[in-house]
Amino acid sequence: MSGAQPENSTGRKGKAVCALLLATSMFALLRPTALHAQETELRGEVSESAILSDQQRKARQLALAAQGQQPANAAQDNAPARTYLPASAGAVPDDADTGDATATGSLFDPPAATDDTSADTAAPPKPRRRSSTARQNAADQAKDKAADKSKKKKSTADTTDITASTTASTTDATDGEETDTDTANRRALTIDSADRQKLDPGAERTDAIEGQKKKPEDDPFAATGVKWGSFVIRPTIEQGLTATSNGDSSSAGKSALLSETALRFSAASDWRENSATIDGYGRFRETVSGYPVHDEQGRIEGQLNVDLDNELRAIAKLGYEAVPESASSPDAIAGVSKQPLRQTIDGSLAVEKHLGKMQYTLTGAVSHDFYGDAKLSDGTSLSQKDQDSTLYTATLRTGYEISPALTPFTEIEVGRRTYDQRIDNEGFERSSTRLGARAGLALDMGEKLSGEFSAGWLREAIDDKNLDAISGATVNADLKWSPERGTTIGLTGRTTVEPTTTSGESGNILYSGRLTGERQIRANLTANAALGLDWRDYIGIDGHDRVLSAEAGLTWWLNRYAGLTTRVRTEKLTSNLPGRDYTANSIFLGVKVQR
Repeated sequence: MSGAQPENSTGRKGKAVCALLLATSMFALLRPTALHAQETELRGEVSESAILSDQQRKARQLALAAQGQQPANAAQDNAPARTYLPASAGAVPDDADTGDATATGSLFDPPAATDDTSADTAAPPKPRRRSSTARQNAADQAKDKAADKSKKKKSTADTTDITASTTASTTDATDGEETDTDTANRRALTIDSADRQKLDPGAERTDAIEGQKKKPEDDPFAATGVKWGSFVIRPTIEQGLTATSNGDSSSAGKSALLSETALRFSAASDWRENSATIDGYGRFRETVSGYPVHDEQGRIEGQLNVDLDNELRAIAKLGYEAVPESASSPDAIAGVSKQPLRQTIDGSLAVEKHLGKMQYTLTGAVSHDFYGDAKLSDGTSLSQKDQDSTLYTATLRTGYEISPALTPFTEIEVGRRTYDQRIDNEGFERSSTRLGARAGLALDMGEKLSGEFSAGWLREAIDDKNLDAISGATVNADLKWSPERGTTIGLTGRTTVEPTTTSGESGNILYSGRLTGERQIRANLTANAALGLDWRDYIGIDGHDRVLSAEAGLTWWLNRYAGLTTRVRTEKLTSNLPGRDYTANSIFLGVKVQR
């Protein structure tokens, strides 16, 4: 008896403990708790616009925090997104809890912490009254509207990039909130906006070319030229009247009023490596009143420069000239109404080679002269075929460049002149062999001084033993000097052998010299002057001619294309041979047009 009682007491105590634990468990299960999903508003569908709006807000807050700025209107910038409205009314409280100072207003914020650290569940929600029917209807309408906007935004996001989607979603999310219009329309800040630096002033956009100050032209009245293919052509025409005391510059010439027309042109290529130039002129004179004069002459020539390999350079020239025989020429025919027309076709090919400071040039040239018939006063003509001839020459030039500005040189020339008619009308064999040598100096000092001059000896031995050889000293020069800007002084000299078909005469040597000056007084006013001296030495007879000439001119440009020009000229020939002296004075006034 006594042993069984303790066992019954212990069993009753165990049953009591089990009953207590069971009651406690039931009490815990029956305790009312709020669902965490409802507290954080994650139950049901969440619109994409709300998510993007939340991301936009966080980006702004991060940018402001990085800049150290605290917005004064944080309540407006941090305005919460539209509250989630569940399908069943009364699932969430009507008023949000704004007492938590650490909440950011995001849908993804964790539940608020409680004082009880051991609590596993969130604090129970505040008691609220049930929503009225009107409030429930308004909530349903707002929900439908949000669902429609969400569907439209999803279709737009499929066809645009993430930046455009973010901006458009932010705009849609703020359409329903009139109080947050200014904040939603503000441009979103980028993550690297705080690191942006001010643009370097050197990289700023410059003004347009048209607005910049233009550099003044060196010669505003120079011809602009006409583009034709790969060439630039600059034509010039001059028309005026010439009053002269000697119409044809002869011993028998008389005063006349002449109409004079001059055409000139120059063409230059704009090729990248090689170059070519073409120059030409034509002059026509016709009597208006007084001594009868009918004069036509012209020339055209071209030059081609080609750079070859191994520092080789080729220069080719070709020209044509038609000039009537001058009345003052030794071969002029007396008593004719029109002198014969002399035509010349000439060409040359030169090859230049540079070896260190040594310069070598080999040139081959051909020149063919043929004459027309002379018209006599009685209407008949006189043939001049016995004067037709061809000159072949070869010249070797060797130079040594002392400096870039000075290059002395020597030349050796050999040639042969052949007549189409081996024996002329007087029975002489006029063909001859040519030999010459020269030494000179080439200058290259830029625009200040450039050109060359030389002196030497030339001899032409005629095949007919009854005629003396034509020989004599030679002088050639072509220099340009500019003492100051706008002023150019030129000096040219040339020695020419003039054969003849006059009976018993071999020919003559003509020395020609000309000094020219040009001064640009103003941009549209140019003055020029020239002095000339010619000396002709006859071979086989004791005779000589001396010609002195002087000329001055002025050109006033009205604009870039037209101007007025005038010139005064005087010329006097003195000879120890009878019937050759004459004096001619003339004045010209005309209009000059260029392009």
